[in-house]
Amino acid sequence: MMHKGSTTSVSGEATTRVFGIRHHGPGSARSLRLALEAFRPDTILIEGPADADPLVGYVAAEGMAPPVALLAYLPDAPAKAAFWPYAVFSPEWQALRYAAEHDVPVRFCDLPATMVLAADDEPGDRFDPLTELAAAGGYDDAERWWDAVVESAPDAAAFDAITEAMGALRESAEQMSAESDAEEQATDAPIDLRPPEDVRADGTDSVVEATSDVLDLEPIRLETVSIDAHTLRREAYMRLTMRKALKDGAVRLAVVCGAWHAPALTGKLGPAAADTRLLKGLPKTKATLTWVPWTHSRLSTMSGYGAGITSPGWYHHLFTETERPVVRWLTKVAGVLRAHDLPVSSAHIIEAVRLADTLAALRGRPLAGLSEVTEATRAVMCAGDETMLRLVVNELVVGEALGTVPEGTPTVPLDADLRARIRSLRMKQEALSRTVDLDLRKEREVERSRLLHRLRVLDIPWGTLTTSEVRSTGTFRETWTLEWRPEYAISIIEASRWGTTIGTAAEAKILDTASREDSTVGDLTAALEVALLADLGGATDGLITRLESAAALDHDITHLLAALPGLIRTLRYGDVRGTDTKALAHVADGLLVRICAGLPGAVTGLDTDAATEFRTLLDAAHTAIHTRDDGWATGEWLGALRKLADRDDVHGALVGRAVRLLCDAGIIDDTDAARRLSAALSVGHTAAAKAAWVDGFLGGRGLLLVHDRELLRLIDDWLRALREDQFVETLPLLRRTFGAFESGERRAIGRAVRDGAAVATSVGDDGGFDIERGSIAMRTAADILGVSV
Repeated sequence: MMHKGSTTSVSGEATTRVFGIRHHGPGSARSLRLALEAFRPDTILIEGPADADPLVGYVAAEGMAPPVALLAYLPDAPAKAAFWPYAVFSPEWQALRYAAEHDVPVRFCDLPATMVLAADDEPGDRFDPLTELAAAGGYDDAERWWDAVVESAPDAAAFDAITEAMGALRESAEQMSAESDAEEQATDAPIDLRPPEDVRADGTDSVVEATSDVLDLEPIRLETVSIDAHTLRREAYMRLTMRKALKDGAVRLAVVCGAWHAPALTGKLGPAAADTRLLKGLPKTKATLTWVPWTHSRLSTMSGYGAGITSPGWYHHLFTETERPVVRWLTKVAGVLRAHDLPVSSAHIIEAVRLADTLAALRGRPLAGLSEVTEATRAVMCAGDETMLRLVVNELVVGEALGTVPEGTPTVPLDADLRARIRSLRMKQEALSRTVDLDLRKEREVERSRLLHRLRVLDIPWGTLTTSEVRSTGTFRETWTLEWRPEYAISIIEASRWGTTIGTAAEAKILDTASREDSTVGDLTAALEVALLADLGGATDGLITRLESAAALDHDITHLLAALPGLIRTLRYGDVRGTDTKALAHVADGLLVRICAGLPGAVTGLDTDAATEFRTLLDAAHTAIHTRDDGWATGEWLGALRKLADRDDVHGALVGRAVRLLCDAGIIDDTDAARRLSAALSVGHTAAAKAAWVDGFLGGRGLLLVHDRELLRLIDDWLRALREDQFVETLPLLRRTFGAFESGERRAIGRAVRDGAAVATSVGDDGGFDIERGSIAMRTAADILGVSV
């Protein structure tokens, strides 16, 4: 049966209007608002979870600004949740706003969240019918087609035509489904390959063609059209809600739903028994609902949102900029490109507008759409550069905007505490990625840092440290990249099981993580570092105790070596933040004693791969200990390295590195280092062992060979004396050693070998140091440091 309109008269004076809309469509939202003004309903039903009715009152509250979303979640399992997002250009939002402004009762009419969250994985609507109609109308953009149809015809006629087209599609889908079922059941009957009378040979339906005449469409193919069971249950619930609204006294009832559902809600509603049977036995669960901020990017199809759109930023522009939208859009494009230091002039804007309008005229469209303005942007403003065009797409076409919800919106205590902390610290939740530098010498900046670290503990990564170097240099600054995402609303709810405030929740979670039996010394050290950075004083003592116990039971020196730099880094940062680290220093000292005692046994019998890995740990520990600048710790460490350097039963990569580190620390002088290198390159060692020693000694330090003539001569003589087979054997390791040098260092070494002498340093005419130039450098350094000389 054809659906000849979306108006239904019930019980004499009662009238129902069903408005089939496109979700998140600006043309649909504008036309719906005008249609509601004309119809003047006394009750409005909107597609959305029926149990969200108590939240309708927040729509007009101060502080509510879309994009926002209805969030429904299971209190005992917050990870299972569902969102119903709305932007300012969403027709549902405009219906909510109309109801609030005109004091009209409004309710949601779709399946309640208690059923949605209890249901198994069901697909819902599998396709966008408006895309099918737009393609049939010759449009590559469903929203542009909708604008052309809706804006160029009276509102009633447009909505009725859309409902009629959807009805034709649905009837065709039902007919094809019935024929398919009949064919499966009649397996023994001869197969009739002739098409039905009302289906053409090209696969199109005559009913669809009739509706296509109304909308000026080409014949529509039906291969992808289907109606699933979940959609039928949703529509049954909508009809039950409509019956209840009429029974409660609604005289002029407006129903706002997706266009695909409109035909199922028009006409006589009939008895409720069939709909009740369809919904009988559906599972239910307990659910909590609230409003949460949303973003334009999460309305995009690229985010995985099933009812998403490709260009939310463009749609927002169309809805809010009704006068000369193309001119204003291309002006915004020019602003984006200029912000990236790209040359765009007013002439570019003028020519782009002309090109967009010309393309629209050639394609027979009343207004330039996204495809036309994008092509004009590519050709005129970006000169065909796709990289420049991607900037426009990311920042404008998709765009980014983060909505807000009123302070009184229902929420968990943890979320309320987070909002209060954000306000007190004058921080701002933004959807765009933004880099901030925190000066840890300022109390407010320290508090901001602590908050961000606490959120990381709770798996709410609002802030990300840009580079690990920021934390390892021991400066007074931290650099964070901040980006708020809507899904953090779920993360906050999940984290609320740990406590009612950010601080107590972070302490409870980090202690729970540390109490696990499989927590290693490295894990505990990392947790302790985070606890001090986040100022989780209630967790620090427990973590230190747990770390001491784990370190006492861990006999693997590599674990202890890996944990030591983190402990020392925490000590240094603790000084900057003013935290008490005496207990932590005791743990670090105990760890160092155990490392030094176990080092001889740990380095015995290592192969090349294990020695290379262990050397990395030695380097990190050596750097950390010297950065700590503690006399006792430095002495213990250098003593252990001295014992390692004097051994001849350890892999050359470790002995060579120990000699290098001792030489850098002034424990071994250049003469002794040259003697040890000469001994390592003497007869009795394999070519591979010699190369390993050289790699350990020189690794990453090419300037040694540039300026130390004796070392360069020793290595050059050794290389010259290698037989061909020995050279081939050692070549991979030598390439790794010398390949790690800077290009300038390699060139200087090559010149020194070619000339037979090391590159000379800057000296005076008398062969000594240039005192005058040195004084200039000293004065400059003193000015930088702010000291007098």
